[in-house]
Amino acid sequence: MLRVGINGYGTIGKRVADAVDAQPDMEVAGVAKTRPNFEAKQARERGFDLYAAIEDRADQFGEAGVETAGLVDDLVAESDVVVDATPSGIGAQNRALYEEHDTPAIYQGGEDADVADVSFNARSNYAEAEGADHVRVVSCNTTGLSRLLAPLQEEYGVEKVRTTLVRRGGDPGQTGRGPINDILPDPISIPSHHGPDVNTIFPDLDIDTLGLKVPATLMHMHSVNVTLESEPDADEVRDVLAGQSRIMVLDKDLGIKGTGPLKEYAKDMGRPRGDLWENCLWGESVTTVGRDFYCFQAIHQESDVVPENVDAVRAITGEMDAEESVATTNDALGL
Repeated sequence: MLRVGINGYGTIGKRVADAVDAQPDMEVAGVAKTRPNFEAKQARERGFDLYAAIEDRADQFGEAGVETAGLVDDLVAESDVVVDATPSGIGAQNRALYEEHDTPAIYQGGEDADVADVSFNARSNYAEAEGADHVRVVSCNTTGLSRLLAPLQEEYGVEKVRTTLVRRGGDPGQTGRGPINDILPDPISIPSHHGPDVNTIFPDLDIDTLGLKVPATLMHMHSVNVTLESEPDADEVRDVLAGQSRIMVLDKDLGIKGTGPLKEYAKDMGRPRGDLWENCLWGESVTTVGRDFYCFQAIHQESDVVPENVDAVRAITGEMDAEESVATTNDALGL
């Protein structure tokens, strides 16, 4: 069994911990938190060993009645792989700790690409992460775009990608985020950071991205236009995308018109926390005009990178190839 430590137990970390715990070949070595908040208490309720991420605050856990198993250094030493799910910028600071213990590490998309040996998407470049010491799972939006573009590239070839990303202002729990009543170009400059991030997966891809931030919390929305190298029929492209294990093509008969009912659908399916690990692509939006392909897809920013983190663990350790890992992860999560 692979022992996986989770450094950071917030929005992403707690989901990764649950996903690791569900795998047949992995176990959670423990999770690290900076303070004894409700997430720390829930980690203990779920049976995970808890470690203090900051030594100077370690006594706060005991004072709050929350048992710890040691410091984050101990967790790193006891883990085969560490998933760093700390806030943006902290992962880069933690790299020295992982190197000190010779423990391979996985970082999140909020870190700069140079924090790792390779940026990772299981559908697109799994093999490049095999045996690496430091792997960065790309951001939620880049993950969603990579999953979409990989099969299009393979089936038809891609000449040019143009995407507008309508991004949520904050996650449901991020009460300090915004905007509250505004629509912001974010950034005003073009391209947004998402295009260059996609290029860490597809170095030769010609892609332009524009970003907007809106007063919503549920999901991101992508408006995608891809100029292909051949002229496929829209129904044919829709079938290709529906055949991807992490793209959910939404049938018109479901009556799902936006991200609100989409999240309700996830809850009705019994998904933990209402999570949607897949790209959610409206089937009726798939359109082709000559060599141009168009679609709308929604990305659940809290969860779509979760299965990618699990696959990255196996890529680093060489336990499985891409096809077997993705199938194992999907089966354990119920995708």
